[in-house]
Amino acid sequence: MEKYEKLKELLKDRKWAAFMIVCGVLGMLLIMISSLLPTEKDKPLAKNEKNGSVAEAEEYCRMTEKRLEEFLGSIEGAGEVKVYLTVGSGERYIYVSEGRTSRGESKNEEEKKYVIIGKGGEKNALVEKIEVPEISGAVIACDGGGSSSVREQMYRSAAAALGIPTSKIYVTKLR
Repeated sequence: MEKYEKLKELLKDRKWAAFMIVCGVLGMLLIMISSLLPTEKDKPLAKNEKNGSVAEAEEYCRMTEKRLEEFLGSIEGAGEVKVYLTVGSGERYIYVSEGRTSRGESKNEEEKKYVIIGKGGEKNALVEKIEVPEISGAVIACDGGGSSSVREQMYRSAAAALGIPTSKIYVTKLR
């Protein structure tokens, strides 16, 4: 009972009641301000950090170059081989979508919506597949690049391995 009476006396004092109201309002303001501050996910990447897909595309390119060097080095007369690949685009994400098409007399309408998964603030589009970077050209330098028969084997082998036409491949002698 004694605590109840002390609380009653404190509430009768207007200064104490005003102080409690001010504290309550300040607390609510701090909560509202904290929701406006950026989170770790919202912060932009630092200048020296690479975007994940760019780094993955570069890694894919290096790995493909190394595998192609090893393969082309096994061709008779090739000797030491160095390969440089150019990539047309980075990884490409294909998202699952659902849609409907309606056709009228004078117009056709198509509506597509991406399938979204996740709960709360963690919502993302559902990825159907990830396409690897597209290789758009190759330069091959090898010890046997002075021989026309070795160059021809390099052109054909690289074109078949990379799935690009021979017009996008250049073979030269390694110095």
